Parts: sequence; structure tokens; C-alpha cells
Amino acid sequence: MHPDIRRIETARTILRPHAPGDFDAYAALWADPEVTRFIGGKPFTREAAWSRFLNRTGLWPLLGFGFFAVTDRETGAFLGEAGFHDMKRDLTPSIEGSLECGWGLSSAVAGKGLATEIVTALVGWAGEHFPGRRLTAMIEVGHVRSIRVAEKSGFTAFAETTYLGKPVTLFERRP
Repeated sequence: MHPDIRRIETARTILRPHAPGDFDAYAALWADPEVTRFIGGKPFTREAAWSRFLNRTGLWPLLGFGFFAVTDRETGAFLGEAGFHDMKRDLTPSIEGSLECGWGLSSAVAGKGLATEIVTALVGWAGEHFPGRRLTAMIEVGHVRSIRVAEKSGFTAFAETTYLGKPVTLFERRP
């Protein structure tokens, strides 16, 4: 693996591998009801956050891609995470085999354009490292901010379906 594949820099952030020292901030992020409102619907326990945190590191050796810890470029503060996974979701239509893009940022930085900056950088990263691969995103209906981020980053809606009993819109970005 190229040594720089797991690092992306944007104007305001650095995306890098998750590190053990990120966990307390990570657990706090996923315990925030505003963050989880449209991602799972309820705050994560510390134990559930730990399982998710471990999942993030396990993606890379198995898939060659995964999620990045998002940090503030100036302060190094943990702001959230963003990246790609293939969760083998029980979903129709299937998005299995695509690079499913996801992001979750601290409610303290919501509405400042960071998500669009980060997702745009992720799209560029995917184009460089996985040319020709289809990118997808699954966003709960009503999550207006994330829908705008996806659209500004070149994703288009292609299906409405349900996942875990909730209505979602599936987005894609084709090469």
C-alpha cells in the first residue's frame, strides 16, 4: 500500500487513520443525539462506539479502503470521521461492491461547509486510488444537510428504499 493512501488534506482538515488516542472523542461524537439522529437514530453506548471504532481499522486491510479520522488542520482536534465501506447491507437495490461513502462530524462544526469539503476530497481520493469504481451513499430521508453534501459532491439520487425500517435515499456517483 502506498504510504500516503491513508492521508488526505483539505483546506481545513486532515483525514488520517484512526488512532487509539481518538477513542474518547470518537465515543463522545457517537453519543451525541444530533450526530446520531439520522445515523442509527439513537446515541451509541461507549461499547457500541468501540465496536464501530474497531470496524474502522479492520476495513483497510480487508478492502484496501475505509474510514478516516477527520481532524482540524490547525489544532489537531478530532472532528469526526468520513470515508468508504462495503457493509454487505441487506438492501434492495443492492449497493454491494460499491465504495459506500459516509461521514459523521461533530455537531459543533455542523453547517460550516466542512462535510462538503471533506466528501469532495474523498471523491477525488477514490478517483485516484479506485478509478472506475462506483461510489454510493445511503442517506435517511429528511437528512437535508447530508443530501445537500452528497449533491454538491456530484452524487445523484437513484432509488428510494428502506433500511432497518427507515426510509432512505440511495445516491451514486459513477466514474
